[in-house]
Amino acid sequence: MKMSLISEQVSTSIDALTREFNIVTHNLANVSTVGYKRQCNAFSKSLGTQDPQSYSPGTIELNSTLDFSQGGVTETGRPLDFALYGKGLFVIETPDGPLYTRNGTFLTNQNNQVVDSLGRIVAGQAGPITVPNNTDLSLLSVTGDGSISAGGAAIGKFRLVDFPDDQNKLVPAGDSCYRMPDVNIAPVPAEQVVVRQGYQEASNVKIVDELVDMILVSRLYEANMKSLSAERDASGSLMNVAMG
Repeated sequence: MKMSLISEQVSTSIDALTREFNIVTHNLANVSTVGYKRQCNAFSKSLGTQDPQSYSPGTIELNSTLDFSQGGVTETGRPLDFALYGKGLFVIETPDGPLYTRNGTFLTNQNNQVVDSLGRIVAGQAGPITVPNNTDLSLLSVTGDGSISAGGAAIGKFRLVDFPDDQNKLVPAGDSCYRMPDVNIAPVPAEQVVVRQGYQEASNVKIVDELVDMILVSRLYEANMKSLSAERDASGSLMNVAMG
């Protein structure tokens, strides 16, 4: 019974380490994705304290969360590139409900509405933001609070929101976007954010940190596999003795 319990614990640990490895590789794949926020587990934060040589395999609990720390900002000069400083998110309207993003790389559609790279409407406080016909985009100007003008005439204001105590409860929805989970949380107007026009916020993934996590996860995975193999060998030996 004891041997079976150890096997179950180690198998659970292997599954958890596999999920952690997948998260790390996903982060690395998005190191160049504008506005991407890295995924992490409470386990990954403690990896640095683990010594693979003295590690005792057992059940590993993973609580996945999102790291919304500020990414680096790069100047692009594009009038429809926007970076956010501080806590806040753009709102993207979709048929399935709003999505939230830090990726401020926008375009205009055939109706001159401001949209994201997939053609989805970027929410303004009073609805879609529409650029007047025949307006040179270089004449667009955006202030720090998200107010937009074209040639000096106001045309709208970005709807910027925040989830003060619930940001880490958001669920990744692809393309650097997030959606609200099934639990009851709601956004509030962002008050601690500044919009910068002509800039992009880079991914907050740090390659070196992710590679260190990957190495440690691989070593812990190997330690668990060795433990599982040793238990199976011991079980085999006991069976041989029992059968004479």
